[in-house]
Amino acid sequence: MSEDVKLIMDMAEDSMHRAISHLEIELVKIRAGRANPQMFDGLVVDYYGSSTPINQVGNISVTDARTITIQPWEKNMLQPIERAIIAANMGVTPQNDGVIIRIFLPALTEERRKELVKKVNAEGEQSKVSIRSVRRDTIEEIKKLQKNGLSEDEGKDAEKEVQQMTDKYIALIDKHLAAKEKEIMVV
Repeated sequence: MSEDVKLIMDMAEDSMHRAISHLEIELVKIRAGRANPQMFDGLVVDYYGSSTPINQVGNISVTDARTITIQPWEKNMLQPIERAIIAANMGVTPQNDGVIIRIFLPALTEERRKELVKKVNAEGEQSKVSIRSVRRDTIEEIKKLQKNGLSEDEGKDAEKEVQQMTDKYIALIDKHLAAKEKEIMVV
């Protein structure tokens, strides 16, 4: 395998791996019935006029399987945190006692579980699309190399290897989705 093809294959593998990492991060944010402070990752609060991640304005902790507490480092941040959680439409209602915010996670209904599974599948589909676009771009690069002197046999072998890599990563996505769906549907 030529040096150029090896470089293109390594870049494709790296991009596909990043798509899987992104999917794993997104799946953690989807709650599956248990309290998880990571479900607030990506949630931003208005902190003196600038959007700041919620975990940078307070301490997020899990007190039991269905309760999360957020203790802001400044008391005047209670209202903005509460508003941000309500605006995020996460299906939870924060309770502000003047010192900390408690979030009680209700038991998931069958309907809500099915909605979450749809959300999980949508995230998986986005990851599959990004992996397929990496495959398409990589094959285009290989074809450009063929026009510039790469042998046809080596080009075909590289394309076959890209397809195998794509199949491997799509199977990995399906495995992640199945595990998350099982986690959500367990009552």
